[in-house]
Amino acid sequence: MSSEDGATKQTTEPPTKKVKSGTMEQAPDDQWPEAWLMPGGECENQKALNKREPNVPVTAEQMKDLGICYWKFDAEAYDYPKISVPWDPKDATDPRLARLRDDRGYSYADIITVHPDTLPEYEKKVKSFFEEHIHDAEEIRYVLGGSGFFDVRDKEDRWVRVHVKKGDLMTLPEGIYHRFTVDEEDTIHAMRLFIGQPVWTPFNRPCEEHESRVKYVEEFLEEEKKAEE
Repeated sequence: MSSEDGATKQTTEPPTKKVKSGTMEQAPDDQWPEAWLMPGGECENQKALNKREPNVPVTAEQMKDLGICYWKFDAEAYDYPKISVPWDPKDATDPRLARLRDDRGYSYADIITVHPDTLPEYEKKVKSFFEEHIHDAEEIRYVLGGSGFFDVRDKEDRWVRVHVKKGDLMTLPEGIYHRFTVDEEDTIHAMRLFIGQPVWTPFNRPCEEHESRVKYVEEFLEEEKKAEE
């Protein structure tokens, strides 16, 4: 369940946790996507901004402390197909993307466009993406066009909404509770990257005993649990 603070309370800066990010330096904090705490309770319109009043921003440091990594790319300068399943990451002509691919061992990619004209049963699929879940591997998304929201649970089990747009490449760590939705523009063009054979299986909450969730809790949440004790 999500805990709710008073609307005027600001989030505190947690100590920064070291995140494995290969040898390519992540984007400076001022380039990270805008993020904020969502209101508590049910989300009536998943595509809306869903900000608290007043807004409670979430900083790049706080996102890093949840295990999120982020790089900024020039998606405008390179051509990508609207849909390609699969797409060979060795075909990357962007030297920075090729470097990140090699640094982090990404061997598989595909490119999809989530839009009513390109995705069958669009509304049904978009609703299914919004189910809270984890994966048993890192999730990597490079936004080539359009925009959307990744929601992740913070250390107090509150929803943090991250607004990703063209040029954003973000990774979510294995085992983090999250969900995704397009925004009110109803379109996102994205590359999905993977290490080894891709497995997109979601494990819907609750799954506290799942090996990947246990791993995430031990790496990113254990310090807070010990502090509470």
